[in-house]
Amino acid sequence: MIKKDRVFAEINLENLEYNIEQIKKIVAKNCKIMAVIKADAYGHGMVEVAQKLNSIGISNFAVATLDEAITLRKNKIFGNILILGYTDIKNIKYVEKYDLIQTIVDYEYAEKISKLKYNINAHIKINTGMNRIGESYKNISNIENIFKIKNIKVIGMYTHLSVSDSLKEDDVKFTKTQIDNFYSIAESLKKLGHNPGKIHIQSSYGLLNYNFLKCDFVRVGIIMYGIYEKKNSSIKLDLKNVLTLKAKVASVKEIDSGEAVSYGRTFIAKEKTKVATITIGYADGYPRNLSNKNVKVLINGKYGKIIGRICMDMLMVDVTGIDVKQGDIVTLIGKEEGICANKIASASKTISYELLSGLGKRVKKVYIGK
Repeated sequence: MIKKDRVFAEINLENLEYNIEQIKKIVAKNCKIMAVIKADAYGHGMVEVAQKLNSIGISNFAVATLDEAITLRKNKIFGNILILGYTDIKNIKYVEKYDLIQTIVDYEYAEKISKLKYNINAHIKINTGMNRIGESYKNISNIENIFKIKNIKVIGMYTHLSVSDSLKEDDVKFTKTQIDNFYSIAESLKKLGHNPGKIHIQSSYGLLNYNFLKCDFVRVGIIMYGIYEKKNSSIKLDLKNVLTLKAKVASVKEIDSGEAVSYGRTFIAKEKTKVATITIGYADGYPRNLSNKNVKVLINGKYGKIIGRICMDMLMVDVTGIDVKQGDIVTLIGKEEGICANKIASASKTISYELLSGLGKRVKKVYIGK
């Protein structure tokens, strides 16, 4: 397979290992990391990331879908694999076949599984206020009845914090209420004679802002890849960038004052301008709404500015005053402050999660430190 033909992402697995070691320093005693590798490991390559994590002792994983979980098993990933999302009832047999752990999204779902012949391991999702999926913490009888279903073995229970990435007073208060509601349910179940199993509450920002919680797992996602907003975090970690997005210079030309660049003539040169055409576009996952937004790319150690509308397969950059030639490599997302994932995502009015997980299939992955 051709790796560096036009657009590629360098995935530094040595940096991934480094980040895991930094994260371990703030994880509570007796709590283990559950690596979240859904959405192709946030665009980093699910199988390769899981293989690296397995090799350094991580054996608990979380994915979003059954297909993701099966892909891991088929690639010989060992350990516990929790499916965080809904699996269609007709496919529950594969949860058993591949030794997976299914999230019970509510009591109605558990009832449907109870009518099947398959025996599955499960974690119950408790809705403590996010109101996405999960049996409500208010319905203790429903939660207890899930434990009574013979072909569902409950080995864990968890919730999800909806504003753990905010340090605003009201959001902190709401988060603490969610935490209290979850622990209250766990205690009530114990009094009723049920073992909630392994419990987990925190994802990345839950760890950064509430690392004192006593849990069995912490679901580590975005920070594992070296990305987080320090202003939203009580704990500041020294993390390294795992993904660097690169493309190549297809051509270099000079245009005169008054000439336009790209579709719609949205950029008109005010003076003689040197323009480089770069081999990446919105079909590769680089957002089209970054057109004419004063967004930078890095070429030969200097910053150029994207000009004109971003096309499906290409974009143009003002490289006036920069020594650039055809075939040079351009960095579009990297460790540098001007092009870090958070900054690019913010300019696109989105979040780094969407930016990275939206990278297209045409972006080839090149792994360092496998």
